[in-house]
Amino acid sequence: MFKPTPLIPPRWLHNGHAQTLYAKSLQAPPPHYRRELLPDSYGVDLLAYDFVDSANANAPVVVLFHGLEGSSRSHYAVELMKTVQERGWHGVVAHFRTCGGVAATRAYHSGDTREIAHILGSLKTRYPTQKLYAIGFSLGGNALAKYLGEQGDKALPNAAAVVSAPVNLHAAAAALDVGLSRLFYTPYFLHTLNKKVDKIPNVFISKLSQFDDLHTAPLNGFAGCHDYYERSQSLPFLPHITRPTLLLNAKNDPFLPSQFLPNAQQVSASVTLLQPEHGGHCGFVSGAGRGHLRWLPETVLSFFAAHGMENA
Repeated sequence: MFKPTPLIPPRWLHNGHAQTLYAKSLQAPPPHYRRELLPDSYGVDLLAYDFVDSANANAPVVVLFHGLEGSSRSHYAVELMKTVQERGWHGVVAHFRTCGGVAATRAYHSGDTREIAHILGSLKTRYPTQKLYAIGFSLGGNALAKYLGEQGDKALPNAAAVVSAPVNLHAAAAALDVGLSRLFYTPYFLHTLNKKVDKIPNVFISKLSQFDDLHTAPLNGFAGCHDYYERSQSLPFLPHITRPTLLLNAKNDPFLPSQFLPNAQQVSASVTLLQPEHGGHCGFVSGAGRGHLRWLPETVLSFFAAHGMENA
């Protein structure tokens, strides 16, 4: 039975913004990744897959989908892959198009379940007999949750974890467009996002929703940001998930206010909700003193263990 250890942050670290921003300062050096460039679902662009290989060919495989403008060097990816490596399992961080330092002609987005299905299918072909486990963070978590709901019993992972996902994209976009969230996170994301698209003359983009309206939506066939959020958010698909799935959101996540977190009536019986008071967005710092980032990977891997990983 899955019994997560309570998340207790350092006594001095209780603010959601602080927990979000501080976590990166605890990042350890990344594990040694073996990179492969493999075709995307359209057969046009290449995706970067960063592997952590196990000496045990039959060990389980944990695939990670990163967040907006994330990579295998994001603090949460490093911490999880190091833990996977320590346990002797296979791990892989699958980058979305244009991420991981690899250019592409097509953009990625929050609801790109075509690419999620393609990546999981490619890995299942490579590891046909091993158990396959998937974890998605933030944007990658929303896309993974949507895929799981769309596919139901046909979903490829044996179990999954969805961390800090903005399952309600309308609410998340609104939260990121105001106050400290707009001050802290918007410039960080736009710094790299703006480099990947053609600039529109005489238009200064200062909000993520504005970027989505002018770039993400039209580049991916949506009629503006409202249509993009409505069709890409995973919330309507949560009742249709049949694979064991851990849905983890901190109640003080600045990207998705607590009143918009899903409740038991909005998810299927296969979904385990875990909503600690603290954690921020993909932070989840715990322990005394400076704190550490071990709570998240240990929690996720114990969830997988509770659904059969220990017997793999």
